[in-house]
Amino acid sequence: MKIYVKNLPFHADDKDLLGLFTTFGTARNATVIVDHQRGGSRGFGFVEFDDPVQGRAAIDGLNGKEWQGRELVV
Repeated sequence: MKIYVKNLPFHADDKDLLGLFTTFGTARNATVIVDHQRGGSRGFGFVEFDDPVQGRAAIDGLNGKEWQGRELVV
């Protein structure tokens, strides 16, 4: 299950995003999309779970929640 996450803090990286989502299960990977011209995050990314139950729990648990000063949309 691939989950789209937007409104990420611009300083967040792949490791930060993965750490946030692993509280809901075993996330396979997390990728913050980077603006290569600016060299920073574009404010969104993707997280993958093998188990759709864990993925759904992450969506339900994090959508609309504040993380590092930003309200996530998951």
